[in-house]
Amino acid sequence: MLELAQSFIRNMHQELNISDVATKARLRVIEEEISQTGTYQHTTEELEYGVRVAWRNSNRCIGRLFWDKLNLIDKRSVQTPAEFEAALLHHIDYATNNGKIRPSITVFPPRNGHHTPFTILNDQLIRYTSDTLADPVKAIKPGITSKFLPIVYQHDGQLHTFELPEEKVLEVSLRHPSHPAFDDLNLAWYAVPIISGMELRIGGIIYPCAPFNGWYMESEIASRNLLDCYRYNLIEQIADSFGFDRKTTATYWRDRTLVELNYAVYHSYKSQGVAVVDHYTASKQFEKFEEQENAAGRHITGDWTWLIPPISPSLVHNFHKGYDNTYRDPNFYYRKKGYPFSG
Repeated sequence: MLELAQSFIRNMHQELNISDVATKARLRVIEEEISQTGTYQHTTEELEYGVRVAWRNSNRCIGRLFWDKLNLIDKRSVQTPAEFEAALLHHIDYATNNGKIRPSITVFPPRNGHHTPFTILNDQLIRYTSDTLADPVKAIKPGITSKFLPIVYQHDGQLHTFELPEEKVLEVSLRHPSHPAFDDLNLAWYAVPIISGMELRIGGIIYPCAPFNGWYMESEIASRNLLDCYRYNLIEQIADSFGFDRKTTATYWRDRTLVELNYAVYHSYKSQGVAVVDHYTASKQFEKFEEQENAAGRHITGDWTWLIPPISPSLVHNFHKGYDNTYRDPNFYYRKKGYPFSG
C-alpha cells in the first residue's frame, strides 16, 4: 500500500505543480498513518484528483475528454443504510439535473482490510425490470411491481433492498420525426446511465462502492440495448414500424433499421432537453482527448473493441487505430463474479 500511495501522491503533486516540500511532508504523514493503522485516508483534494484520473485512465470510455469535469460527491462518512439510500437518491437527482446531465461520482467508505462497508449488486442504479441483464437482482427480490428494479446492496455483510421511486427517474419517450408508426411502440429509455458494479482503486485504497455517470451515446441505447439479441431484441418490431421489407436481407432492412433507430434516439433526447452525444461527435471528442494527452506527455491507453461505436465504426478515426490496453491506476475495475456473496 505504501508504494502505491507514494506513486499516486508523487504523480498528483508533479501534475499539479505542488512543491517538493509539500510532497515530502504529505508522504511522511501517509507513511506514519499506514504504519499505525495499516491504511490511510485521502484528503478531499486527493480523492477529487483520483476519481478524475480514474476516468482519464478508463480504457473502455470514449468520453474521456471531459475527465477533469467529473463532480465528486464525497460520502465516505456514510454509516447507516438510511444515509446510504439517501445518498444514492441524491446522486440521481444531482446527476440528472433536469436533463442537463452532470458527470458525477459518489464515493462511499473504502474497504478496510476484509471489512467492506457498502457494495451495490446492481450493475447500474437504474434498470428496467424487463432487462435481461438484471436477472441476479430479480432473483433476490421476486414479484417486482415497479418498472424499475430495486437497488440491492450489502452493508456490513447483510443484504438490503430498497425501491427506486419512479418519480426520481427521468425518462425519454422515443419518437421518430418521420415515422409515426414507430411512436406507437411507446418505447422509452432513462436519461442517465449510472454505473454501480465497479470498484475504484486510488493509491492502494479500494473504494468498493463508487457509482458514477456520464451521459449516453445514442448507439448504446439504439444499437445495443434495444437491438442486441440477448437484450430487448426489438429489431423486427421496429423494422415493421418503419415499413421495411423483411422478406430478404437484400433490402438491407437490418441496416436501415439500425440507422433510423439511432436517429430516433438522438432526436428524442435532444428534442426533450436531455444530454446525449452521437457517435461521430463522441469519436471527434476522443480524438481531441488523444491530442491533449499527447501534448501533456501522457501515454494513452484504450480498449479498441469498446472505443469503436457499434454503428458505422469504419467512418470514425478510432476504427483505424490500435490502442494499448494496459490498465493504470487510478482506475475502475469490475468486481469478481459472484461478489459480494463470495465474501
